[in-house]
Amino acid sequence: MEAILVINPGSTSTKTAIFADHNLIAEETIRHTVDEISQFSGVIDQADFRYDIILSFVEEQGLKNNLVAVVGRGGLLKPIPGGTYNVGKEMLHDLETEKFNTHASNLGGILANKFSESLNIPAFIVDPVVVDEMQPLARISGLKGIERRSVGHALNQKAVARKASEELGKSYESSSVIVAHLGGGISVGAHQNGKMIDVINGLDGEGPYTPERSGSLPLIDFTKLVLDEKMEMGDVKRLIAGNAGMKSYLGETDLREVERRMNEGDEEAKYYLDGMSYQVAKSIGELAVVLQGKVDAICLTGGAIYSNYTVSKISELVDWIGEVKAFPGEMEMEALYDGAYRVLKGEEEALNYSEVGVK
Repeated sequence: MEAILVINPGSTSTKTAIFADHNLIAEETIRHTVDEISQFSGVIDQADFRYDIILSFVEEQGLKNNLVAVVGRGGLLKPIPGGTYNVGKEMLHDLETEKFNTHASNLGGILANKFSESLNIPAFIVDPVVVDEMQPLARISGLKGIERRSVGHALNQKAVARKASEELGKSYESSSVIVAHLGGGISVGAHQNGKMIDVINGLDGEGPYTPERSGSLPLIDFTKLVLDEKMEMGDVKRLIAGNAGMKSYLGETDLREVERRMNEGDEEAKYYLDGMSYQVAKSIGELAVVLQGKVDAICLTGGAIYSNYTVSKISELVDWIGEVKAFPGEMEMEALYDGAYRVLKGEEEALNYSEVGVK
């Protein structure tokens, strides 16, 4: 049996799985306590600690000698096109030195490389968060000196777009699909002919409000608030990307709790849940224009899509644009495996980080 090891590091956990022939053989989410993490001075210093834990998982399955490749979650790198990438020296340098910022996902390529070296198998990453395939006009912000950025749930966005295309009997490379990922943050992407040509970037304060993020705000009123409260940049970031959205209105970020309150007759909870769905639908409509109305499918994904109510509220506003498909949760582990599998089977060529993107 030829198996592929998948590694997805988070801030307090490491998801790992082994796949073979498109079947999940074993998986585990390894939780790390505060005491375990706090012994390290930074994220990169955790690499050996996490490697040993993943190695124990692999050995417990008795599949170490069956591994033919390893694939890790892509971290914060330079802007690059989507695809499956070989883990190489320049990529490792940028991850290990945290050249483009620090994040637990930086460990994905580093850990993959450790297994590559010890087992003499290829190591890959797939569709990191820095995937940038935006068309030129999409970059214009409206103020010289500031450009819109492509930041979103690229790995899951592309996996869902591929899945929807397959269900329609088409390839991702020949489809026009809109994907809305609804989690703690929300990103909405326009996918056309295999590329994510425009993204509504929730991290930078675009698009709909989320359980904890503000989305787009009236700029004059927001600027007045910042000046009146004498906020520093750190204060602004914490406000718009942690203490806004549902949290600011309802003191709650768990949409399950918001929906429970709504079902018990809390009209305020219903109002703001409907408002989020309304704004997501507006963003989908905006990207339908980018695709000139030729939309094969509208995909709703992320944790919020376990809510039938949220799916129905968005769908009733956008189903005239295209068929709505719901993919609750995330497909990240499967997406990582699929990217490596396509390369091993010759369906796709692995890209080299040193040869693409912005230096």
